[in-house]
Formats: sequence, structure tokens, C-alpha cells
Amino acid sequence: MRLRVLSSVVAITAFGFLTAFRSAPTPEEQAVLAPIQAIFDGMAKRDAAAIKAVSLPGGSLVAMRNGKPVQMTLDAFAENSGKPGTTQNQERIHDPLVKIDNDLAVVWAPFEYLIDGKVNSCGTDLFNLVRVDGKWLVASLEYTGRKDCPVR
Repeated sequence: MRLRVLSSVVAITAFGFLTAFRSAPTPEEQAVLAPIQAIFDGMAKRDAAAIKAVSLPGGSLVAMRNGKPVQMTLDAFAENSGKPGTTQNQERIHDPLVKIDNDLAVVWAPFEYLIDGKVNSCGTDLFNLVRVDGKWLVASLEYTGRKDCPVR
């Protein structure tokens, strides 16, 4: 019985530590996440220039739709996102997994895409970033998308 209680305490402590660690990105991870947030902000403002400012020239995007890849450049994505419209668009990620090695980084995160405040789609974003002259830039973005989103 004593061992069972001790095991439970250790498991709860470990879970709490991991949860706290995941919810507080390091300054380096924050620097990697900043251009991703800038892309989301640019999408919400329909600002192609803001998206391009944090994208590597020649970067790419691949969206997996119904099991088929849809490809475009990040410039084309920025131009498409920058078109005028009447809806409020917002993308948000949660629980990002950030891996960094010198001037390369990858971010894997579940996302929700909202239109006028309602979840329209969800899936997983995968960002590949490079650091050029001290600045993190998105080199590529891949994502899955589906409509059967869990309620959060």
C-alpha cells in the first residue's frame, strides 16, 4: 500500500512538472514561436506583407486535404491571405512541441482555425524554421485539416 501511494505521488509530481514545463516556453522557444504568431496575426489582419516579412523567400506550404497534398509558395499563401474579406479569421495553436538545433527549428502543434469566432477546421501544423542573420524565418509550413474538431 505504501509503495502504491509513493508511486502515485511520484507520478503526479512528474505530470505536474511536465505540464509546467510545456506551458512555459523558454526564451529561445519564444523566439521560434514569434514568427508563427506573426503569420497568424497577418492572416487575421489580411496583411500579406506581414506574412512575407517572417517567411523565407522561396518557402513552401503543403496542405493535406482529403489525403492529397495541395502545394503553394509562402508568397502565394500570403497574397491569398491578404485578399480583402468580411469574415474574421483566426488561427491558434496549443501545446506546441518546439525542437531547436542551432539555426534550425521545428514546431509541431495542434491548431484550430476560426471564422467569425467559430471553429471551422482543426488539425496539426508543422513549421520548419531557419535562423538567418539572427532572425527566425518560416521556411515551410505543412498542415492537416479536418472538420470533425473536438470541442475544447
